[in-house]
Amino acid sequence: MQVIFTAWEYPVTLLELLSVIFSVIAIYLGILGTRWAWPFWILSSTLYGWLFLEFNLIASASLQLVFIAAAIFGWFGWGQSGAKPSLHSNRIRVLFLIFALLSWLIVHPWLQGLGAAATTIDTFILVGSVVAQVFMVQQKIEAWPIWIIVNVVATWHYSNQELYFTAVFYAGLVLMAIRGWQQWLKMSQN
Repeated sequence: MQVIFTAWEYPVTLLELLSVIFSVIAIYLGILGTRWAWPFWILSSTLYGWLFLEFNLIASASLQLVFIAAAIFGWFGWGQSGAKPSLHSNRIRVLFLIFALLSWLIVHPWLQGLGAAATTIDTFILVGSVVAQVFMVQQKIEAWPIWIIVNVVATWHYSNQELYFTAVFYAGLVLMAIRGWQQWLKMSQN
């Protein structure tokens, strides 16, 4: 892969740089609640899927397919006026928690069998991101605190995988998720 620059002795490739740039745009637009977040999500997910395959992070690469599908649903679900944030009931939250735990128990051994790298954490990121992304498509405020947790774990994980530029990016995503949470709470009160 073509190295564009080196940061802290880490070679940043064009693929990783573009993945980060388009992801930041997508998330920023998501914070604002505009449906234009979704085309950028498709682009960034396509690029990140390719990058994660290069590092044998199969769960993270597979997750990008979920993001692409969610972006298509999000584009149509949010409509012209954008997101109208609201909260799930406690019952739905518990059901999603059970779904997440069961999914982790099923996916984790499967990824280990494939020989994927760092399956325990990669599976957590996969399952947590799926739940958060479904909540985003549904315009649920709970998406943002889930993103905070997932992004904290992903920051540590990608740093351990020596994807340092992506790790710094995920640290920034923690801050963006905090801002998104604040913004969607504010939007829900209008």
